[in-house]
Amino acid sequence: MSGRHTVVADGSTEASAEVDATVRAAAASGVDRTTRAERATWLRALAGAVEHHRDELVAIAHDETHLSEARLGGEVVRTATQLRFFAGVVEEGSYLEATVDPPDARLLPPRPDLRRMLRPIGPVAVFAASNFPFAFSVLGNDTASALAAGCPVVVKAHPGHPRLSRRVAEVALAALADAGAPADALSSVEGLDAGVELVGHPLVAAVGFTGSLGGGRALFDLAAARPAPIPFYGELGSLNPVVVTRPAAEADVEAIATGLAGSFTRDGGQYCTKPGLVFMPDGTGFEEALCEALGTVGAQRLLTDGMATAFTDGAERLAGLDGAELVWRGAAEGADAPATVVATDATTLAAAADAWLQECFGPLTVLVRYRDDDELDAALASLEGSLTASIHHAPGEDVTALAGKLERVAGRLVFNGWPTGVAIAWAQHHGGGWPATTASVHTSVGATAIRRFLTPVAYQDAPAAVLPVELRDGNPLGIPRREDGIPIPAVNRDDTSPA
Repeated sequence: MSGRHTVVADGSTEASAEVDATVRAAAASGVDRTTRAERATWLRALAGAVEHHRDELVAIAHDETHLSEARLGGEVVRTATQLRFFAGVVEEGSYLEATVDPPDARLLPPRPDLRRMLRPIGPVAVFAASNFPFAFSVLGNDTASALAAGCPVVVKAHPGHPRLSRRVAEVALAALADAGAPADALSSVEGLDAGVELVGHPLVAAVGFTGSLGGGRALFDLAAARPAPIPFYGELGSLNPVVVTRPAAEADVEAIATGLAGSFTRDGGQYCTKPGLVFMPDGTGFEEALCEALGTVGAQRLLTDGMATAFTDGAERLAGLDGAELVWRGAAEGADAPATVVATDATTLAAAADAWLQECFGPLTVLVRYRDDDELDAALASLEGSLTASIHHAPGEDVTALAGKLERVAGRLVFNGWPTGVAIAWAQHHGGGWPATTASVHTSVGATAIRRFLTPVAYQDAPAAVLPVELRDGNPLGIPRREDGIPIPAVNRDDTSPA
């Protein structure tokens, strides 16, 4: 069977040795020398495997995470879809950015033969998320894009669903072995110490992380402090601001309020794109409409006891701030997290942004009342980076200037919709400025997620035998590439090359 799964007890002397053996095996696996066609086959095999074991895996996930079976079943579909999506990305080949510039002695200085493309960066450490136990976990988007790029992956499993992580790893390793993948193309480890060892290991070339701001920042600093720093692609925390214009509220305040109620409480508000900060004009009846919509929303149990405690503490902190008003708190029993709405005004938020602009993970949103555009603009100027920003506007209303202000902080702008739900597509961008992510130019969803785990290499006057097949004369694999500055479209040919 390909790969391995290791449980390392925190604080044990075995952590370093086990992680070292796992990473060294991954580095020696030869994944970087496989062909794009081979890797596409693996990805499709993984997709088929998770679908085949869907019922078993959903049952485990439901028991460990308290998420509904319907939600988890849909997430299995998403996981399989993104694995197949990256199979298509790697086969299409434009992600390589293959470029050929022939020699030209007439130029000053003379140009040698130059050929450039993106190559696998090396072993990748992936930290699984809690809130998407399939789609951002062992076989999540980071793993899919790294394997597609030609990088072996070592997953640090999330402690919130350990049994599921182990079983998914078993299913994945069997599927990879059956598909002919190299041994140790995919491995997984558990334990806090194992995660720290992974980030510090000299053979790990990049890290993908989805999790808390505190944990992500600690690992980010560790990656930067290494003797040879490595890229750390972290998705950490996001408020996902929403602006409701006055014309929009006056046109249909009930529909907007109902949409918000469904979005910020969806699956206990445990989405990285949950709208946690909503700017709404005062005097429009928005709060009354929102409370009415929330009357049918019950409390939900969060993913872990630690998250439930953090949610309670965060909600109490926000409700206790100067200028805060508790607009809604639903009934709850035991470990359930009630839907919660806290309100303030734009002037208060702008004057104490550090206190207000802290993510509370769970079913809570903050309403920010504004009287006019000047108050709104002053409050928006205090925002930090977010994955998304949304604008609700009336038909025909010009929101160009408002969109320009929100482009400053958000990686995806949503118009007359809600940010929860991230489509898998070539045009998708799931990133944003700090603290949403550590590298806002990159995404963790969509085709360009593969770019995180690639590095450019230029070949000058290289012998043909040295060149990757994608860069050889005549474009034998027919991939999209640029030749002497001119884009060359793809030609349908078989892929027999490593890269």
